[in-house]
Amino acid sequence: MTNKLIGTFLCILTAFSATAQTSFELTVSNPSKAPRQNAPVVYQLNGETRSALVTFDGKEIPCQLDDINGDGRYDELCFLTHIGKREKQTFHVTLFTEGAPRTYDSQVYVEMMLTNKKIKESNKQDLYISELKVDRGVNPYWMIHHHGAAFESDMVAYRIYFDHRQTVDIYGKYNKGFELRQTQFYPDAKQKASGFGDDILWVGETFGLGTLRGWDGSKPTMIADVDHRSQRIVSRGPLRTIVEVKDEGWTPQAGQQPITMTTYYILYAGHRDCTVDVRFSHAAADYQFATGIINVKNSTEFSDKKGLRGCWGTDWPVSEKDSAGHKRETVGLGICIPQANVLSELPANKDNYGYVISVPGDRLSYAIVFGSDNESFGFHSADAWYEYLRNWKRELEQPLIVRKK
Repeated sequence: MTNKLIGTFLCILTAFSATAQTSFELTVSNPSKAPRQNAPVVYQLNGETRSALVTFDGKEIPCQLDDINGDGRYDELCFLTHIGKREKQTFHVTLFTEGAPRTYDSQVYVEMMLTNKKIKESNKQDLYISELKVDRGVNPYWMIHHHGAAFESDMVAYRIYFDHRQTVDIYGKYNKGFELRQTQFYPDAKQKASGFGDDILWVGETFGLGTLRGWDGSKPTMIADVDHRSQRIVSRGPLRTIVEVKDEGWTPQAGQQPITMTTYYILYAGHRDCTVDVRFSHAAADYQFATGIINVKNSTEFSDKKGLRGCWGTDWPVSEKDSAGHKRETVGLGICIPQANVLSELPANKDNYGYVISVPGDRLSYAIVFGSDNESFGFHSADAWYEYLRNWKRELEQPLIVRKK
């Protein structure tokens, strides 16, 4: 090897060594007796990472870097794995202090846009945005197309109403795939005829699917008294979408001290369930909250009396006066709240299957999920849905064990 080639090689090696922050191994163990598909692995970062490489059995796998709090520094590394029952896997991770995140084909999708009144079609809007913040008294519900951020995996899609309700609403599919870019939550007649999904739930002022609200001692209250309200797309993939909903200076009840509530909705590739991660500006022990799921008309109910609740029923997905072009939809809904946060499980009423919950600290995490009877890949009876919910809770209670070597 010539001196020139040796010098070039040493320069490349030196540059690589200066850029690479660190390399290490992560062991990932599945404590469950059931295998996991697309199981998320999340590793907390120190904020200096600019790029990452993850390999398994010597092969590169997709990974994702996320800046959760919006300070311009990556907080978390995420990747997915298929792992067998009681299996342990080892991943090699290299973190770089320079460069940019590696690119991979996206397995999720998220969108947020302003309503363009010059375009009449509901599925051809074009004013895409990533964030919107409004002041007290401003209702952005009609300013935002499909009324708030919408996001999907290949199995399901969700949207979050951008108003005092902040309701979680759902879009069901017939077949696995991505649809929101084409339908924008409002498929036209041609798209419906070709097999696209649609909005499958009428929510009104109910909890919808797991919306967190206040509690005044006798009933849920809306998130109305706020100084500022915002929605922000934190992450567009490739492995998970994260949507932030922030209520700054929220006064849940008259006479209480304001509190800021930041909610992250996290949807992973290959998943139908969504994580709801709520963070408060200070300890929330002096407040009470309510959440749950809508009481779908003629639904049956399931509860394990320990934080898991579901229903299976059939109703119009819109108000009956607007039902032209729609059909009745059969859905299964589910919510799983840590039992330690449940103060009481409320009896079903005409609107909701609800809970009153407490948050002793400054953080609450729970999960929501749904299925549509339309799915070619899903569930088609209450019994099958409730069995899924039982298995889902077991999986939530036995997360993967991640250790750094």
